[in-house]
Amino acid sequence: MPSDARILIVDDHRDTRYALESALAPLGHRLCCVAGGDEALKEVLRGRVGLVLLDVCMPDVGGLDVVRYLRRLEQTQHIPVVLLTGFGLDPALTAAAFDLGVADLLPKPVDPGSLRTKVRYLYDAHQRRLALEREVRGLRALVEAGTAPGRGPDDPRTAVQALSRPDARVPTQRDAARRDAERRDTV
Repeated sequence: MPSDARILIVDDHRDTRYALESALAPLGHRLCCVAGGDEALKEVLRGRVGLVLLDVCMPDVGGLDVVRYLRRLEQTQHIPVVLLTGFGLDPALTAAAFDLGVADLLPKPVDPGSLRTKVRYLYDAHQRRLALEREVRGLRALVEAGTAPGRGPDDPRTAVQALSRPDARVPTQRDAARRDAERRDTV
């Protein structure tokens, strides 16, 4: 099931935006198209963007400048960006793009099948990363609240709190088998 995060398509040529939108429509994700870098930044800052397809050369704000700005902000620095260029993959552009942390740099015209594969993978990986971050925040909250009275040794929050100590180690299967044997002996 697709997430509600959008894929943002940024290109100053309407035909290119339409072609990219048509290529990505079968994925089932929400798509948003804008014509320039300024509009792209506004859309990303509104939130719920899961991936950006971004033209390198645009009249107002170029693609590399957009990426530079996105990487400076904590809330946008991990959004995957795929840069698209109609001028070929020269070494200077490639180096600059990957130094900024773009996920990929593709020449136009883009093969629709390979684009869908790349976008699916990058989008899904980003969504999994966000879910993992939410889970970690939840576990940290449980650890911080782990001093509440009435917790027994079988309470998962107690285990999380114990594992969060600097000297903690992850129990092995042997430890679990010994603990189970001790429980049987005491019953």
